[in-house]
Amino acid sequence: MGNSLISLLSIFHLLVLWGSSVNAYWPPSPGYWPSSKVGSLNFYKGFRNLWGPQHQRMDQNALTIWLDRTSGSGFKSVKPFRSGYFGANIKLQPGYTAGVITSLYLSNNEAHPGFHDEVDIEFLGTTFGKPYTLQTNVYIRGSGDGKIIGREMKFRLWFDPTKDFHHYAILWSPREIM
Repeated sequence: MGNSLISLLSIFHLLVLWGSSVNAYWPPSPGYWPSSKVGSLNFYKGFRNLWGPQHQRMDQNALTIWLDRTSGSGFKSVKPFRSGYFGANIKLQPGYTAGVITSLYLSNNEAHPGFHDEVDIEFLGTTFGKPYTLQTNVYIRGSGDGKIIGREMKFRLWFDPTKDFHHYAILWSPREIM
């Protein structure tokens, strides 16, 4: 399996499609970029490595992380956030990626272990000739005790996420997640 690449700008970006009015087969409305109204956070000032620092490289204000047969890589924000705009430009690895999930997520697990909330985006690995599936999750009370409240949705992408970088984002306000 080749290296799986993710290039992240200095801030996280997630895509969460929420609500029953979302049509999973239509592209989003172009032209709305809240990040132009919100300042970016320098990676080295705002984030720290969790594991796999040998699988991270910073070039021109973009972080590239990759996966090989020995390890992947992970990082987290230095301080917690109660809301904000989080996003990334991501280009996925083509070919056989079954068993690999490329993900970005927001979680308060450190503050509430075993009873945490989570918002995440996952690209589920695939086999040759089959498209990637985008899966989004929003969970509260993620204790694993059967009392989890949440929503999981899967989407067929109308584009090939391996051909170029695509922007995925979440806008999280005190009242809603978009």
